[in-house]
Amino acid sequence: MRIAYRAETLIDAHLVKDALERADIPAFISGEYLTGAVGQLPALDYVAVLVSEASLDAAERIVREVERSLAEARLAMDEADEDPDAPQPAFG
Repeated sequence: MRIAYRAETLIDAHLVKDALERADIPAFISGEYLTGAVGQLPALDYVAVLVSEASLDAAERIVREVERSLAEARLAMDEADEDPDAPQPAFG
């Protein structure tokens, strides 16, 4: 198994895992249960999404798409926080 994604949060890891599995790429979240030990600290370096060596290239393309979507959503949320009259972003 190879690391396809190092997650900032457990939710991010599950979003990536779900996207990979929708593309028929089996994925596993490593370190998922360690987050309870670190409490509210970021999950970075504790949680990773793993795929088989053979699936790594295809997984990297999907991970980039998910990362781009997450970045856009976070940017929209930051902009909405700065402008309370701005419409809230739709996620989906």
